[in-house]
Amino acid sequence: MVVRSERRAAMRYKRHHLRTLTCSKSVKKKYVSMDALLCIYKLKLKLEAVKRELSDLIAIKRECLKELQLPKGGDKLVSILEVFEEMGLTVSHARVSCNVYLSMEAIVLAEEERALHVKSIAQAITKAIERQ
Repeated sequence: MVVRSERRAAMRYKRHHLRTLTCSKSVKKKYVSMDALLCIYKLKLKLEAVKRELSDLIAIKRECLKELQLPKGGDKLVSILEVFEEMGLTVSHARVSCNVYLSMEAIVLAEEERALHVKSIAQAITKAIERQ
């Protein structure tokens, strides 16, 4: 008899502990365990989302987004694209507008498996513009 009552008390304590961890409002053990399983499933989904976001950040490390706004005139666009080619970068997406000033937004990828340094790219672009 004593063993059975101790076992029941231990199970009651475990259910209470599960109920507090999962923020469950139910008292029945079936629903407490269902809430715990639901909580575990949600945590797994959150973990997968974090892993996916981390892999996206690692993939972004190999590409760089650069935006420019320059006064019109000269062959600035050609010299900027030549700088990208000299650095071994591939332009995967570019948007250029030439209304009042030259506006360029480009996403560049490294051809080789190396990390891109935004400062070095910016310095090379400014040197190419100053040459004009």
